[in-house]
This record gives sequence, structure tokens and C-alpha cells, in this order.
Amino acid sequence: MGFECQHVSRAFRTRSGAIQALSDVSFSVAEREFLCIVGPSGCGKTTLLKLIAGLAKPTSGTITFNGSAPDDRLYSALVFQEHGLFPWMGVLENVAFGLEMLGVPRKERHARARAFLKKMGLAGFAGNFPHELSVGMRQRAGIARAFVADPDILLMDEPFGALDAQTKTILQEELLRIWKENQKLVVYVTHDIREAVLLGDRVLVMSGHPGCIREEVPVPLARPRDLSSLARPEVRKLVEHIWAILKDEVRKSLWVVT
Repeated sequence: MGFECQHVSRAFRTRSGAIQALSDVSFSVAEREFLCIVGPSGCGKTTLLKLIAGLAKPTSGTITFNGSAPDDRLYSALVFQEHGLFPWMGVLENVAFGLEMLGVPRKERHARARAFLKKMGLAGFAGNFPHELSVGMRQRAGIARAFVADPDILLMDEPFGALDAQTKTILQEELLRIWKENQKLVVYVTHDIREAVLLGDRVLVMSGHPGCIREEVPVPLARPRDLSSLARPEVRKLVEHIWAILKDEVRKSLWVVT
């Protein structure tokens, strides 16, 4: 399932007046495409994900999906920077939660959840609670929960943003491996340009206040990819190109009074 945003805008009402978060955003995403979005803080990246997920509605414009999801599947699943696991549930129950909401029988949902926990290297922690896991392990469990529900679209909002560099590197490789095995349409928001180029088929570069699309940048890297891909000269040039677009926007965002 792919989708298209057509002239999407979103405004919020506040005590001091309306705030325009997004303005005239248009782009399309194909089925199984991995789309990355970068931009300065406050440019509406998270708002855009929420609109795609149906958690909010555009003030104007439309988001259309070129297909219909079967009744027993989710259109989309969200993965945030914070893992979002329920602290009172064990890891297995957390990963199986989306399937439970879909009415999947207990035995089946546990079997599917265990299979994904194994893929994520968490098979030995199915009975643990989230607070007993490291931050990186909790995030892996959150990603497993999103994939195991078999959504048509996976929306990821800086899922590795709070992790240390070493853990982030490992999880980037894990995500590439899992996505290769279970290719879905992914929309991935990040502040890390190198991460966007490593993961994405295309990078949308946004500017802010209000948020809009500055440029769509294709990533001409064959798959499969790994971290060694980042050492290629063409990748360095691509990172430099995206940073050249963003640099002034990031400087402006530092001085925006909120």
C-alpha cells in the first residue's frame, strides 16, 4: 500500500493564536519504499507522521491510500523515540499487543511475537518486564511490536534518537536486516542525515515555520546496505548536499521564539 499527500496543511489553535505547523506539503510514497524525512526541530515532522497515521486530521489538503487494508490488519504502526512499552506487561505480551487488539488468538499471537523476538535477539527476555531491559533492548522490543502486527505502513519517529552511538549503530543494522526480510512501506523521521542516507530510498528535506518540503533527494545506493556504505564518496557528497540545504534552516530554528 502506498499513499499520497496532496497540499496538506495543519494549524493548531493556541491561546496566543493559530500556529501553522505544516503548509502545502505534497509527496507520494510507493509500496515497500523506505522514505526518510529530515529537517530542523519544529518543522512539523512528527505532526506529519500523526496525520499519516490518522491520529490527527489536516486543516486542508488530503492524504489518500492507493489500496484498502484487509479487516484483520493495521494500516499503520508507530514507533517513537521512547519505546512506548507498557510497564505492567512482560516483553512477550507487549510485542503481541497489536495482534491482541486485532483479535488474534492467544496461542497464535504469542507464536508470532516469539518469532520476532528471536529475530531481534530478545528470545531469552520474553518473560521480563521492560524495566529489566536496557534502553536499546526496549527499543528493539518496540520495533518488534510494530513489525509483528504486520501493518501496511510503518511510521518511525526518531526511534534511535535517544540511544548512544554504539547501540544506535547496531540497531540501524538490525533494522536494515529486518526490513529486508519483511519489506514494508516505511516513513522514518530522523535528525541524522547519515542515518537517512543509509536507510532510505529517498530523503525528504523539510524546512520549518511552517513546515514544508524543500527538496526530495533520491539515494542511489543499491541494497543490501551496511555501515560500510557510508564510506563511499557518492554518499559523502549526498550527505554534504542535504546538509547544505538544512544548514541555514537549522540556524534559524535555534532563534525561533516559542
